[in-house]
Amino acid sequence: MWSQQPQGGSSSKRGAYTPLEAPTSKITFDSSETLFSIFAALNACGYDADLSTSQPVRQQVRTALARVASSSDEVRAAQTRLCAFYREHQQPEPGRTLAQYVSLGLYLSEPPKFSLTIPEPDLPPDAAYVQGFVPLLRSYYAAAGLHDIWQKHHTEYEAMLAGFHQPVSQMISQVDFYLRMPVSGYLGRRMAVFAEPMGPASQVNARQYGSDYLLVLSPSQQGFKLDPIRHLYLHFILDPLATKHYTQIKQLEPILTDVQSAPMEQSFKYDISLLVTESLVRAVEARFLGPRPGSGKSPSKQDEALRQAAVSDAMGEGYVLTQYFYETLKNFEKEPAGIKDSYGNWLYNLNLSREQKRAREIVFKDRAAPELVHASKPMQVGLVDAAETKLAAGEIASAEELAKAALQRKNEDPARAMFLLARAATARNDRVAARSYFEETLKIALEPRLVAWSHIYLGRMLDLQQEREAALAHYKAALSAGDSTPDTTSAAERGLAQAYAPPSAQRNGEPQ
Repeated sequence: MWSQQPQGGSSSKRGAYTPLEAPTSKITFDSSETLFSIFAALNACGYDADLSTSQPVRQQVRTALARVASSSDEVRAAQTRLCAFYREHQQPEPGRTLAQYVSLGLYLSEPPKFSLTIPEPDLPPDAAYVQGFVPLLRSYYAAAGLHDIWQKHHTEYEAMLAGFHQPVSQMISQVDFYLRMPVSGYLGRRMAVFAEPMGPASQVNARQYGSDYLLVLSPSQQGFKLDPIRHLYLHFILDPLATKHYTQIKQLEPILTDVQSAPMEQSFKYDISLLVTESLVRAVEARFLGPRPGSGKSPSKQDEALRQAAVSDAMGEGYVLTQYFYETLKNFEKEPAGIKDSYGNWLYNLNLSREQKRAREIVFKDRAAPELVHASKPMQVGLVDAAETKLAAGEIASAEELAKAALQRKNEDPARAMFLLARAATARNDRVAARSYFEETLKIALEPRLVAWSHIYLGRMLDLQQEREAALAHYKAALSAGDSTPDTTSAAERGLAQAYAPPSAQRNGEPQ
């Protein structure tokens, strides 16, 4: 395990992430047999993203896995079961396919048990969706002798980690120096980077679990990318400052109305704290393009153009305070005060009306790059649960009010809230609003039941509009969503068998 004070070799017998373990330093750079086992299993099932640009160890492990499978009926049988599950749980976007297994792996203990390190109901939705992978992984791990393969290549992992010690340490020191961040600011918190060369270098998976920030990163043949580590590290530094100044930040909420059409992820459109922090992160990253601030080198016109292009990209994705923070950082670089003393002043000096006007003038991009950091702690769904109760009681207006409030809370599940709004609109017979809400649900939902029933409702609406072919596509998608509960399967199969005809009385948007 590498940290800012190196602490010896990597821990080869540990889970990827154990929430209760006490951190020994603020930053660690490590490998994990748990993650290796998951990535190796996926590779055995044909996961080959970025294979041609991966480090040689990836192909060596794949060759070893193929060799043991070819010589053992037991291994082939375990691999067949594992790969059938993998194929059935593939997502439309390849990145989301891998991400769900990473989320699961970060909650599993060391092999061979692969036990959950948190209560099952607390699993993030994407991890819960593939939880059935665990017993199959246990069987494959034992049959294929994954521990022996891991041990054989562990020295290569150690060499990979050792070679990355200096550039990561230097990068973190540069950020600390730039922001003038005291070491005491990290007490009680940690950041961990897990290196896993069995994955694609083009995909980065970062998670926030409470006060712990975790990153799973795969190197290419040229090595690791530093930018994702710096991005997560900036969140590690800046998120607590946003929490400390939440009252000031909350006063900026009116700007959220001006970013609803932006292509960034939904959470940034409903939580002003997330928007402020991400805008500041993007601004700092832009300042690091070209000569490093404080290096004594003046940026050229090309450097300035590159920096401004990065700011414009961030603004175009919806992070509309990036320009303000970018300009503020120019003055910050000339002052002696550190970020902990300056942060509150930055918020105080922000002219909300001016920034709203600037936001309204932006022509947002069609698509945004996925945000690296996701808060993966279990959602608190109190408002959504209350809204469900109101809807079941026929109090549609109250249910909608609670669901909209839930969308503004950082710890609520936006997909559930959006789905409830869709059902409420259905109960009001507002098909236009209902269709819009169901479509928004499909953009952000990971829970199979929400996905399936959104497709079913959309199929029924299309049936009522006599658009049978489009309706059939939704019923088929519902059956493929991964929810095998009887009511879901029955509803989707009925939709395929005959066009939907509404019952005489609907029960407040409940599945029928």
